[in-house]
Amino acid sequence: MNDATNTQAPTGEHLLLIRGTQWNSSLSPAELQRVMTDFYGWVEGLRSKGILCGAQPLMEEGKIISGAQSLVTDGVFAESKEAVAGYFLLSVPSTDEAVKLAKACPILAYGAQVEVRPIADLCRPMADVKAATASK
Repeated sequence: MNDATNTQAPTGEHLLLIRGTQWNSSLSPAELQRVMTDFYGWVEGLRSKGILCGAQPLMEEGKIISGAQSLVTDGVFAESKEAVAGYFLLSVPSTDEAVKLAKACPILAYGAQVEVRPIADLCRPMADVKAATASK
């Protein structure tokens, strides 16, 4: 199977991963209150459009399990710019629409990042198996 061919199909949902847990460190209490009011207004806008399926902040700690020996290590570091601070699950049919909504997130202006990922119908290995058996 060609590695460049993605056998997965989109579901019409997108996950927004909020990256960066220290974006607010230089804000005064008044600035932070204003930004968080704007942020929760943005969230309420997603909810009022009927496209918000779920959203939660994540704790700034966690574990990573890896390898055949199931090695467990501390793996989430709050000070990392790449640390995932939370997620939003949106019911929008296109990645372009999800990106447009993500670009309106008020905390982007302060150093947070939003990763937009389409939700797939199957994990890639299972989609590859399904495609391979269908072509026989």
